[in-house]
Amino acid sequence: MGSDRPARRPGRRRDRHGRGLRGMLAPRPVPIAHSRGDAFDAMVLHAVDHLQPRLAEQLAQVEFAVEDVPDVSHRGTADYDFDSDILDDNAVPLSRLYRNGVAGINVPVIVVYRRPLESRASQSEDLADLVHDVVVEQVARLLGRSTEEIDPPAE
Repeated sequence: MGSDRPARRPGRRRDRHGRGLRGMLAPRPVPIAHSRGDAFDAMVLHAVDHLQPRLAEQLAQVEFAVEDVPDVSHRGTADYDFDSDILDDNAVPLSRLYRNGVAGINVPVIVVYRRPLESRASQSEDLADLVHDVVVEQVARLLGRSTEEIDPPAE
């Protein structure tokens, strides 16, 4: 009942043809190597960077975060009344402002929800504009100012 084959070593299976372990499909600088999540994160950062010159002091103590989807599990099926810190569209949260921070973070946090925003934009340019508008709206709510004060229209 003995076998003449040597015992299989763990972890050896991925290199069974002797060509080396699999690596990245595309090098990091190539655009195809970036996921949709990475691109969305960059859009949020770009929107914040756009506001930085005018609001650097006020935004210094604000954290920005991205989540894929909002957690609405605590809501009842007929309860669509969100508090004023949630920016929503037809009862779907797009972003949330935590004025007092979240666990482990004691500064205001603005969370932008990726999937609801992506589903409302038909093209990436529309998505970038929508992300910018959501960030501006939440910053305006946090600072108690109008969106026109936060991001004046271009002349």
